[in-house]
Amino acid sequence: MKKRRIVLASILKPIDDTRMLEKLGASLAKVQDYEVFVIGYPSPTTQNQDHAVYVLPLKSFKRMSLGRLLAPWQTMKLIRKVKPELLIVNTHELLIVSALNRILFGVRIVYDIRENYFRNVLHTNVFPALLKPLIAGWIRLKEKLLAPVFQGFLLAEKSYENELGFLSHRHLILENKTYLFSGFKRETNPSKIRLLFSGTLADSTGVFQAIDLAKALHTIDTKIELRIIGYCALPKMLENIKNSISNCSFITLVGGSTLVAHHQIMDAIASSDFGIISYPPSHHIDNRIPTKLYEYQACQLPILIQDYEPWIKLCQPYSAALVLDFQNIDPAALLEKMATTQFYTSRPTDVTWASEETKFLQRIKEILA
Repeated sequence: MKKRRIVLASILKPIDDTRMLEKLGASLAKVQDYEVFVIGYPSPTTQNQDHAVYVLPLKSFKRMSLGRLLAPWQTMKLIRKVKPELLIVNTHELLIVSALNRILFGVRIVYDIRENYFRNVLHTNVFPALLKPLIAGWIRLKEKLLAPVFQGFLLAEKSYENELGFLSHRHLILENKTYLFSGFKRETNPSKIRLLFSGTLADSTGVFQAIDLAKALHTIDTKIELRIIGYCALPKMLENIKNSISNCSFITLVGGSTLVAHHQIMDAIASSDFGIISYPPSHHIDNRIPTKLYEYQACQLPILIQDYEPWIKLCQPYSAALVLDFQNIDPAALLEKMATTQFYTSRPTDVTWASEETKFLQRIKEILA
């Protein structure tokens, strides 16, 4: 019997992106009737042995380049080669391509909304100030005009229900909860106190607050180490990070200019004592739940978290975190709390992908019906 083909596509996300491959892709591949393909940015770290998913990498390009402008049309060629029944895209850059596939070829299309791109552009430093309103406005215009041709929307955050006015009740909240590898176990070194900052590396994600925290703690206790692991898209930002840690042998950087596979981040969590969540206050994170908050809780990694009520509420039932004001830290008092607090008095629930998979597969079945 011929299988029903499904394509998940992105531009900047790598083909081994954890949400596309390990979560959505691997879940779909469990259904015998589906044949699943992932299109994304090429990644040297792809490990696809555990997933019956075909990966189709785009040609490599720089973040700000002609290659990026052409990437949607390269994606279009790959989609037409596969000829799927369903196309799931996770970036505004593929909205026009998706609509064309719907109109010209009858492909069912779904928009997996992982970011409020309009808000991100306005409140981060990725683009020049004069261009921010124009780029943000173009993104929102595409979303509103093309929304009627989409069969549905997947929302990575509950808050998007209220923030995005173009959904028309055709949406499913599908939070970015953790795909936990079988046999995962945390094993730490008692002679060290290892801090971890994982994920996107930028001033807007709090990497410099994490560095300052590690420096302050290390001056009192030399057992303190910090591992920074993730990708930094902006060369100038990466240069600033490297300058900030240049004389600090107790701080290591993994990734930086290169993509980091999810299994590397999970390995880092497994050998760490505390995870740091230190986003500076900004409208682009209002009511959002960082993916690493789910990751740290699922792995029962104690968290040093900024004072932000929605995140604190998720940590309190399990005693998962110590709450910090990263602008006003008492290193000695914090080290005492880190040493004496009993973390994870109960195991966190509803933080893994298993809680999302069933409803996701049901919605896809309905869309393909």
